[in-house]
Amino acid sequence: MKALDELTFDNRFARLGDAFSTHVLPEPLDEPRLVVASKAAMALLDLDPAVAETPVFAELFGGHKLWAEAEPRAMVYSGHQFGGYTPQLGDGRGLLLGEVYNQAGEHWDLHLKGAGMTPYSRMGDGRAVLRSSIREFLASEALHALGIPSSRALCVIGSSIPVWREKQERGAMVLRLAQSHIRFGHFEYFYYTKKPEQQAELAKHVLNLHYPECREQPEPYLAMFREIVERNAEMIAKWQAYGFCHGVMNTDNMSILGITFDFGPFAFLDDFDAHFICNHSDHEGRYSFSNQVPIGQWNLSALAQALTPFISVDALKEALGLYLPFYQAHYLDLMRRRLGLTTAEDDDQKLVEGLLKLMQNSGVDYTLFFRRLGDESAELAVKRLRDDFVDLAGFDAWAERYIARVARDGDYTQEQRRGRMHAVNPLYILRNYLAQNAIAAAEAGDYSEVRRLHEVLSKPFEEQAGMEQYAQRPPDWGKHLEISCSS
Repeated sequence: MKALDELTFDNRFARLGDAFSTHVLPEPLDEPRLVVASKAAMALLDLDPAVAETPVFAELFGGHKLWAEAEPRAMVYSGHQFGGYTPQLGDGRGLLLGEVYNQAGEHWDLHLKGAGMTPYSRMGDGRAVLRSSIREFLASEALHALGIPSSRALCVIGSSIPVWREKQERGAMVLRLAQSHIRFGHFEYFYYTKKPEQQAELAKHVLNLHYPECREQPEPYLAMFREIVERNAEMIAKWQAYGFCHGVMNTDNMSILGITFDFGPFAFLDDFDAHFICNHSDHEGRYSFSNQVPIGQWNLSALAQALTPFISVDALKEALGLYLPFYQAHYLDLMRRRLGLTTAEDDDQKLVEGLLKLMQNSGVDYTLFFRRLGDESAELAVKRLRDDFVDLAGFDAWAERYIARVARDGDYTQEQRRGRMHAVNPLYILRNYLAQNAIAAAEAGDYSEVRRLHEVLSKPFEEQAGMEQYAQRPPDWGKHLEISCSS
């Protein structure tokens, strides 16, 4: 394991030059202190977990110190925000400190969020608040533990510095890790500003560093785009299967790697509601839960437009046509496993859709239903869960089809069924009210609940002794929290 001064930097994106980013130093936080750190994320950098408790850790990730080899850069990009194009965005409060490679040869961006103003801050102050920093940290690590592709979070550093949002809050920084911070909006920026040389350099950079296997194909950039299409289809399939709502699927929040990126007003479903809107600023419901699938395709179409200098329009359209089949395959595969099925039948899609329709009309807790479905045999489980539904006749009809489907699936013991189902159906998810409880304690100076919640969510499929309160349905107030983009 390494100490903090033993990290090895290789700042590949910074070497692209000033057309792609601007050198900016982080603005330090007052009285930096560790709120929470992820041992699993630290392991990606080969860091000894003990260094998180040292003063220099808070100083480095609170903006007071910097490695000599780091080259902090604010990246420029643009993007479609709620469907409208914004010509220039960028890291308005974030800095790419540098790229570190570990003993396995993996490169990881160190991206400090809340590091102060940059040339891309527009009218913002460049700061992040403790509330949003905790939410991003918890979400990044929780999604990863669920098997959903995501950026990672190393730590949150709190401070005494005041920051104004709807009210006065305390500033904080979160250190985000990803193998790239390049977004769809990077390609859009150079396409719409008519900078073909930089556009070509960016495409070459992404191809060589992140999709090197595509270089062997007859049309490397087309192969890369197809891979981006499938990765995003798989990511969104997992969002839908686990009830995750992103909230702000602007093209500047979409990663070129197909990972969940830029956490704002996200939420997991409590009661199943296909029309759920987690962002209270999304008045038209553009980014509602059910709309995430078509918006994913819309965003890929925006990226495709920016790639027309390298790929023919017909080839791009053909690749985009793969999105929905990719999505359906990944989604149905995971939903079959969530239902305890190991084989495929043609009517499985109807079985899933029928269940969700019944859930929609009954206010059934999405996560707990699937978990409890695996606790017992199919026959006993549906009897126990029946009272959660309003349309009892409809549920009985669905249950009859489900029991018959399970019987056709194969002959296995209940212990085998439970093991398979519990391996894909979490007991613990990041419910908004749990995050809010942890945030309220942290804002009062008590970080123990943030750390405890992080530990619970790091093992979402394992029943943990003494943690029953994290597996409960939320109280009524917890279902109606309004989450905004302000951070």
